[in-house]
Amino acid sequence: MRVLVVEDEVKIQTALKAGLESAAYEVAVANTGEEGCFLVMAESFDVVILDLMLPQRSGLEVLSAMRRRGVATPVLVLTARDALEDRVAGLDAGADDYLVKPFAFPELLARLRALLRRGRSDEARRLEVADLEVDLLRREVKRAGERLELTAREYELLEYLLRHRNQLVSREMLAREVWKQPNRATPLDNVIDVHIMRLRKKVDGGAARKLIETVRGVGFVIREGSG
Repeated sequence: MRVLVVEDEVKIQTALKAGLESAAYEVAVANTGEEGCFLVMAESFDVVILDLMLPQRSGLEVLSAMRRRGVATPVLVLTARDALEDRVAGLDAGADDYLVKPFAFPELLARLRALLRRGRSDEARRLEVADLEVDLLRREVKRAGERLELTAREYELLEYLLRHRNQLVSREMLAREVWKQPNRATPLDNVIDVHIMRLRKKVDGGAARKLIETVRGVGFVIREGSG
């Protein structure tokens, strides 16, 4: 399970990262609201732990931007402010839960487990755009009700595109998140392009509505196309 911790207080950030990793979570951290907003838009996380008082961009601004872009990742808000209006503001902006500092780490873990159980229940099982459906539990892909046979890499590529549907995905993002090779000396552009071509043939070949688009020189986007 991947967790993004957006927290500018070094001691709290360090403690959260160490505690979550010891509980078998994979943890990414951001020190500012701007960095947190970038990461949550660019990568896939199972849950976000978000402080409200952040430099560059407040937690509420990050949360509002996430929800406007359709990012449904569960968010646990952390704050030192316990006023009712602050809790209401966080929940209204799209927070799924609220924890006031100082907090007990076992309670934070319990709240995360609860969010992961109930949050994104539909998305946890299925991703879709137009008539394309991906069953994440069975790793099964269907277009207009007909099953598509994908290789493991093609499936991972399609899942990543769907988790970022309607968003531009660069080749650098795919190299980092799908191929897990962010620092490769030789760019993976040609390899990625070949896999996109093969995936597009399987997903879009023969379909009137094309879903996978190439933005020349930039990357790719999956969205409801036009016939």
